[in-house]
Amino acid sequence: MDIVERLTQFGLTRHEASIYLTLLAEGDLNGYEVAKTTGISRSNAYTSLASLVEKGGAYVIEEATIRYTPVAIAEFCGNKIRKLQQAKQDLIATIPSKRDAVEGYITIKGESNILNKLRNMILEARERIYISVPSQILETVLSDIEAAINRDIKMVIITNGSFALAGATVHITDQPLQQIRLIADSTNVLTGEVSNGEHSTCLYSRKRNLVDLFKDSMKNEIKLIEMTKGKQI
Repeated sequence: MDIVERLTQFGLTRHEASIYLTLLAEGDLNGYEVAKTTGISRSNAYTSLASLVEKGGAYVIEEATIRYTPVAIAEFCGNKIRKLQQAKQDLIATIPSKRDAVEGYITIKGESNILNKLRNMILEARERIYISVPSQILETVLSDIEAAINRDIKMVIITNGSFALAGATVHITDQPLQQIRLIADSTNVLTGEVSNGEHSTCLYSRKRNLVDLFKDSMKNEIKLIEMTKGKQI
């Protein structure tokens, strides 16, 4: 994901993002200078500048010729995040009550969606987490795991490579791990692959029989790891 795409995640169009980056790089500019520097037509440049100001990405400098100065990136992003946090709280307070959790089998597609579900399951856990993930995925969610440990969540991790974490029980397997498996609070499970980018697919379920099946599978895997390590010693 390039920097323009990242800025679009903060509500800017591609034209606005390009202009914002130009202002950050070049300093204060007027509309004509923005159009000339970015290659955007003058009419689109002026329209995008006005919109960028409305969205909090730039300020207007009132002079004989109106110029535009960029809002610092940390300030711009911080303002957007605070606004979204407030919107989140407002939605939580006013949205209809959540119906009972779905008990079926839910397919989650796309690496980013899968990782978000993985993080949210860790965030929402109240008692214990059993997680089996390749080392590269473990690094991605490590801060979430550490936060869970700080909440006194029992954490059992199966991974490959070299890894240790205070407060967690870690089992290192010599076998390459292709799938992720997560059981949270013995009530919900996530399993599947994330090695295929946005074509990755995982299964999420609160079905008791599936949760029990994966609990037994992970317990047996841990026993096998311990037996293998014991033989090596």
